[in-house]
Amino acid sequence: MPTLFRRKSTATVIEEADTGEAVVTERQTRSYTPSKREQGVATPRRGSANLRRPGAPVAARGGDTKATARQRRIEERSAMMAGEEWALLPRDKGADRRLVRDVVDSRRNLGSLVFGVLIVIVVLSLASPALAQLADLVFLFLIVLVAIDSVLLTRRIKKVVTERLPKETPNWRKLYGYGILRSTSFRFMRAPRPRLKPGQKF
Repeated sequence: MPTLFRRKSTATVIEEADTGEAVVTERQTRSYTPSKREQGVATPRRGSANLRRPGAPVAARGGDTKATARQRRIEERSAMMAGEEWALLPRDKGADRRLVRDVVDSRRNLGSLVFGVLIVIVVLSLASPALAQLADLVFLFLIVLVAIDSVLLTRRIKKVVTERLPKETPNWRKLYGYGILRSTSFRFMRAPRPRLKPGQKF
């Protein structure tokens, strides 16, 4: 007589369990990528020849070491300060620029003196507020003097360059600006280094 509450057979349960495990195994196989070690492939290692040894110098451009590159920069700097044409910056190159430097360095420029005086005036005005108004007047007076000295300098530059380099057609505006900028800096800060002393003829 058939029973209403009949159990599933053990074979059916085992078959369903095996089928479920197969599906899970198949899903894991699809999403899992085996490593190279599991595939039997050895990972290549960097050779000892490519490793940087302690104390080995780092190669600079052209195969030079750091010490050699530093020495080269020092030599280029010294040559530039000495006024050698090959080592000069583009703004300093040219026979006309060399003449302008000689004109500026051979005269006593008010521009380089004014900035030293201005520093003293600023310090005094900070120490005594009563001198602040007087310092403003002195400052304006010095600016006028620098402007007059710059005009005289440009005339001197044009005369010398025209006489020494008659075939040259320089950009006078840039040449004047180059000379005025150099004249307003202190002598020890000028680059290239001055070749002439104040009052020396050339």
